[in-house]
Amino acid sequence: MNTYAILSSDKNFTIFEYNDQVIRFATSSKLERYTRVLEWDHGYLVVMAKYQNIGEVEEYIDLIPILQSLYYDTEAFLEPIKEVRIEYAA
Repeated sequence: MNTYAILSSDKNFTIFEYNDQVIRFATSSKLERYTRVLEWDHGYLVVMAKYQNIGEVEEYIDLIPILQSLYYDTEAFLEPIKEVRIEYAA
């Protein structure tokens, strides 16, 4: 089992992947890509994101309400994740 999750985006969606779980949720149509993970705190992410016409800005993602709305056991799902990496297909 991996100890890291993957963050990426595709069109109007943010994608959070951990092992065989893929969670997609809506994001701004202006988001070009996530560029850097600044902090991972058990479901709370601070990242740098590049937006059209704005450039790179700091952004905050709280996964807990998203996971809860999907009926995940948030504690069990998040516990093994020690790191979040940004990956995009080449």
